[in-house]
Amino acid sequence: MEPPGLAFTLWIFAFLSVPAAGYPNGKVREACSSMMPSHGHSPQPSPEHTIWVNETEFRPGDHIKVNLSGPVFEGFFIQARNAENLAGPAVGSFMLAEERISQLLTCGLVENSAVSHTSKSKKKHVEAYWVAPTDAPEHVQFLATVVEKYKIFWVKIPGPIISQPNAPPLTTSTSITPENLPTSQPVYHLTQSFNASGCGSTKFCIRNPPKCDPGATYCFFLSFKQNNHSVLIEMSGPSEGYIAFALSHDQWMGGDDAYLCINEDHRINVNTAYLTGRTPPVLDSENGLEDISWRVADGLVQCSFRRNLRLPAYKGRFNLDANYYIFLADGEASEGGLIHKHHHQPLITNGMYNVTDSPKDVGGSRSPLLLKLHASLMFVAWMTTVSIGVIVARFFKPVWPHSLFGKEIWFQVHRMLMLTTVLLTSIAFALPFIYRGGWSECAGFHPYLGCTVMALAIFQPLMAGFRPPPHAPRRQVFNWVHWSTGTTARILAVVTMFLGMDLPALNLPDPWDTYTMIGFVAWHVGVDILLEIHSYCLIRKVEVIDDDRIQILQSLTSAEAEGHTFKEIVLTIYICGNTAFLITFLAAIHQL
Repeated sequence: MEPPGLAFTLWIFAFLSVPAAGYPNGKVREACSSMMPSHGHSPQPSPEHTIWVNETEFRPGDHIKVNLSGPVFEGFFIQARNAENLAGPAVGSFMLAEERISQLLTCGLVENSAVSHTSKSKKKHVEAYWVAPTDAPEHVQFLATVVEKYKIFWVKIPGPIISQPNAPPLTTSTSITPENLPTSQPVYHLTQSFNASGCGSTKFCIRNPPKCDPGATYCFFLSFKQNNHSVLIEMSGPSEGYIAFALSHDQWMGGDDAYLCINEDHRINVNTAYLTGRTPPVLDSENGLEDISWRVADGLVQCSFRRNLRLPAYKGRFNLDANYYIFLADGEASEGGLIHKHHHQPLITNGMYNVTDSPKDVGGSRSPLLLKLHASLMFVAWMTTVSIGVIVARFFKPVWPHSLFGKEIWFQVHRMLMLTTVLLTSIAFALPFIYRGGWSECAGFHPYLGCTVMALAIFQPLMAGFRPPPHAPRRQVFNWVHWSTGTTARILAVVTMFLGMDLPALNLPDPWDTYTMIGFVAWHVGVDILLEIHSYCLIRKVEVIDDDRIQILQSLTSAEAEGHTFKEIVLTIYICGNTAFLITFLAAIHQL
């Protein structure tokens, strides 16, 4: 027989482990429409509390005092509605009279359209002021939900009806019976993490990184499993705030059916929303979701729920038996469940899928294809072609002096690489504008520097077209301007790439991307210094010092030509190193 103390301890632990889905802080937006607490119990039939107001008539803009009183209670929720359509949305807004015990809530699109408690402290009386809107209906009735204890509460207690002057008599019945009250959807606590068994065989899964374990702290996971006319949805990901997915007809945010699991004080609220443009979503007061379960553990937010294939009664809910792009995002949530913009670019499936069709196990990309092409082309242009072209022009004039198609080989190679740089830059420059449909206000200094680099890249070949002859008086000026413009463009291009690598639309792994780019810059500068030292040593070899006078026995051109084998070896090694850096970055972009 086990010790009584141990048995009592285990009983207390089991009792406290029972999941509670109440709202002690009064943040009851999920119940805006039904006014039903998510306590997993049925409401009491006979109200013990009353609502009264100080007026029987109102005009738009009037302030009506609303009082709720009765036996001691912990929570409350007050709204005004159209007396001829009590199932409709809240009407008008409220002003607080007692900020210590009451707070304003926004239901649907109506700001401050409800009043609720701030804590579960005991109270017998609350007061607020209702402000009549300009578009108020002719008759308005006040409703209240009162919570005495977790299991004891009353829903939609009917209050007085007030009317506008000269309004016709109210003809619609406004009685609220227990049979008409909504039923509460119980919320359960998940006891263990999701798993990937059945992905691709019995359920449709999206995982990032591909094939990751949903229980891993780095894995984003979303699954759909159809059962007759409903679908069980599981969502998991590392987040301190929220995780969300959306069904979309395109790869742009806006006009989407979104589902959010929001971590609020280590309790998950599951909500739906219809996304309009890039504005923060307005959470729905009713969502049609069933069998809601959740778990917060090991840095993961996990939630599951069930919804019907079709929900025609809920505006903004898409049919699940159709093809969509699927977005998967995460971000921060502040007090009260207010969500903020996602940390990085959402994961977007590479194609449109029907989650109720044949099961698949797919991934996606957090970087749109056009932006990945933009980054790739810029890396090719400013890490490879321009760098090699500059070294050829600076150090290989005496090495490749022979003519090819009427010009020296070094010049032909230099010109080909530089024109390639301009072409690649021009193509890459246009891609973000095509993707965004205009200028991006969220990319910091990156687009401004990019425009500057593009302008300098175009200016260089135009200036080269007006290059003076070798011995013309203005040739020295041209050489300095040409060198200065090219050097400025290269420096700005590297700075622009540094900034672009950490933008949300690309977001290469950090700090790996920074260290690798620093490595590339050090590699290029090191080879440049090596060739400069080599050229200096060649010149020193042919100097003869006689009576403190330095006499050059050979020209600079012939002196540099003696070391052409060394330079060609260095150039070959440099090209191989550049190619290695380039492939490294391109592979990282491909993995996004």
